[in-house]
Amino acid sequence: MASNSYAKQVSIFEVGARDGLQNEKPVTTADKIVLIEGLAAAGVKRIEAASFVSPKWVPQMADSADVLKGITRNTGVTYSALTPNLKGLELALAAGADEVAIFGAASESFSQRNINCSIEESIARFIPVMELAKANNIRVRGYVSCVLGCPYEGKIAVSEVARVSELLYKMGCYEISLGDTIGVGTAINARKMVEAVTSVVPVSKLALHFHDTYGQALANILACLETGISVIDSSVAGLGGCPYAKGASGNLATEDLVYMLHGLGIETGIDLNKLALAGNKISQALGRTNGAKVAQALAV
Repeated sequence: MASNSYAKQVSIFEVGARDGLQNEKPVTTADKIVLIEGLAAAGVKRIEAASFVSPKWVPQMADSADVLKGITRNTGVTYSALTPNLKGLELALAAGADEVAIFGAASESFSQRNINCSIEESIARFIPVMELAKANNIRVRGYVSCVLGCPYEGKIAVSEVARVSELLYKMGCYEISLGDTIGVGTAINARKMVEAVTSVVPVSKLALHFHDTYGQALANILACLETGISVIDSSVAGLGGCPYAKGASGNLATEDLVYMLHGLGIETGIDLNKLALAGNKISQALGRTNGAKVAQALAV
């Protein structure tokens, strides 16, 4: 049984097909469809399947509309897309995305270098996106990057993370995903950051998106589960390196997360063997080994 302080059930938000693959070498549209359908077959209910950003900047995501149109959809599965602006949202709507996501940063320097505007400007840019999404009854998720450290500024004040999270929440984002973009967080810092954000955004509206650059993601998640967090982002097979830390592994592998949660008696609704199978297939397509420790252990 799960400890009383943990959620009895955790919702996994799978980012491998978007956040993961955009940081890998390009694969075919067919490979992406096989991955997304394999994740759904394993019991994953929330899949970030596409990104409508400029193909000039992220060529790996240029076929996002074809991917969303090509998948056989499972009932009860949400297929979402990242939409940085109004044009992106319009493309996502045309392709049939079930929900979309926007992203801000808790670091001023990261915001300037990543999207060429201040935090305040980035939030203002999302107002028309939120309005169009609302008019189309599409839910919007908000990402906050650099919540535990920035490649340019170093340490980030938890008050700033809470401020940006609250702005996105009050703007209408139904869920705020807190991202340790460069994976520098430690258990105590992660816990303090989540506690600071829960003072302004209900814990039921928060998700964790912790990268594993320094091998701390599972420890950090475990430390935060006691706050009542019940949504966690992860990437099958650990797809996606960290573009800001050379040679570093990036995303936390979904297989490793699911193994830990099941070991705690927390339900995910995911079949671990089928999940590892989906991870193995996309890893083969990329010509790399599956980055999940659990998938490697199951293959022995």
